[in-house]
Amino acid sequence: MMPDEPLDPARLRALLAFYADAGVDTALEEEPQNRFAEAPPAKPEPSSATAEARAPSRESAPSRPRPTATPAAVPDEAQAARARELARQAGSLEELKAILAEFDGCNLKYTAKNLVFADGNPEADLMLVGEAPGRDEDLQGLPFVGRSGKLLDRMLAAIGRDRTSAYISNVIPWRPPGNRDPSPLETEICRPFIERHIELAHPKVLVTLGNPSTKLLLQTQTGIMRMRGNWAVHTTPGGLEIPTLPTLHPAYLLRNPAHKRLAWRDFLAIKAKLRELSGSPRPED
Repeated sequence: MMPDEPLDPARLRALLAFYADAGVDTALEEEPQNRFAEAPPAKPEPSSATAEARAPSRESAPSRPRPTATPAAVPDEAQAARARELARQAGSLEELKAILAEFDGCNLKYTAKNLVFADGNPEADLMLVGEAPGRDEDLQGLPFVGRSGKLLDRMLAAIGRDRTSAYISNVIPWRPPGNRDPSPLETEICRPFIERHIELAHPKVLVTLGNPSTKLLLQTQTGIMRMRGNWAVHTTPGGLEIPTLPTLHPAYLLRNPAHKRLAWRDFLAIKAKLRELSGSPRPED
């Protein structure tokens, strides 16, 4: 685009859509800048005598703190290996949360407002894992608190559960900018933390919400519509085997309400499995 060429609305909309898909959701400056305009000619530097006369004395000039740039990690395989080592060191959920709060090996940490670790009862026999926080979750520092979270609460209530009898987390503990999908390397860096998280919580039943968490935790490439409703086993790095049921993510159900009947079947299966594992008798019909 030439500097004097008028902006075409269609091209401008396409450019903004590209920025949104790339995760750009914040302006760097209040005033728009024309990056294609020619830079003005540089002014000649003043002589040393003139510069000294113009410069305020060190004693009279007010001191201004220098801005410090936020360090940005460069994710690579070394960071994934470091994440695995740190996750192994966590002996409790509190230690794991502290390790994640200090971890600087994932760029998502620097664009998110809060670490989104978990919500609910860590001693519950049911644990649900989604993919990543959204805007509301990032603001509150808790998983599933937006529209998807409200639907999830209703789904839990339908089988007699709530956040005092369930434990909820995500594969990714930081919101990706612009709600974009986490990159494969970002997911691999975060994988050891959620695996250790599940191991420390040690639920009787694990539920993977949606495609990404199902593929990651069950190590499969099969899509969620074929996986949902079929029991599988998640094996933790320490060798724990946890019955796992993939089901549809609440966000998907908001877009496709006709599929709520499928999720209802899944949650009935979850209720039956929990009853079976606790040794409770089936209620009479």
